Amino acid sequence: MRRRNEDAVFSGRSLFAVADGLGGHTSGDVASTTVIEALRPHDRQVDPADLPTVLGRAVYAANQALHRRIETEPERAGMGTTLVAMLWSGTTAVLANVGDSRAYLLRDTGRASAIIQITEDHTYGNLVADAGDVPNLAGRISRFLDGRADGRSPDLTVRALRAGDRFLLCSDGLSSAVPGELIRDTLRSSNDPEKAADRLVTLAIDHGGPDNITVIVIDVRNA
Repeated sequence: MRRRNEDAVFSGRSLFAVADGLGGHTSGDVASTTVIEALRPHDRQVDPADLPTVLGRAVYAANQALHRRIETEPERAGMGTTLVAMLWSGTTAVLANVGDSRAYLLRDTGRASAIIQITEDHTYGNLVADAGDVPNLAGRISRFLDGRADGRSPDLTVRALRAGDRFLLCSDGLSSAVPGELIRDTLRSSNDPEKAADRLVTLAIDHGGPDNITVIVIDVRNA
């Protein structure tokens, strides 16, 4: 239902990322694309011990790219974007998130596959007590990338990889429309990650999702 797609995505060999430009702000599509383009050069293998540092610096560089864009194009002041990204090396992955784009992990627990939401949404509902009592506050994003320095650092989460793990990175066009149980069941429904991704997008549309929907499904073959 959006007039334009404000999501941007990158799926490389070592780096995966989804950015969702802020709706209602100027140039959300430019913000998300600028961040993704700034991340592309960081798609490389690094020492597993350096993963948090490398991905943290990559997000900082992406935010700086936004800052430079706004400096040269002042009419874009106020633009911003969420970001969720994953960088892996060997048997380790690190995930970074700013905003409400999410990362999930589907992992075989022995009895069944369990889904874990790795990231926490940076919304006022998770930050301010009684935010639900204030109209339209709980769902508002409290942290995002917009070229400014203060309060724009990502949360970083390190995960040991197991063969059979399936990761999902998505914009809130999926997570806000589809319950977690359905996301889990859909991720389990196909051995092909591309087919699983297509089904998730279709599911979000069928649930009346009003926003852009972007997903990446990543399978760990060996670990």
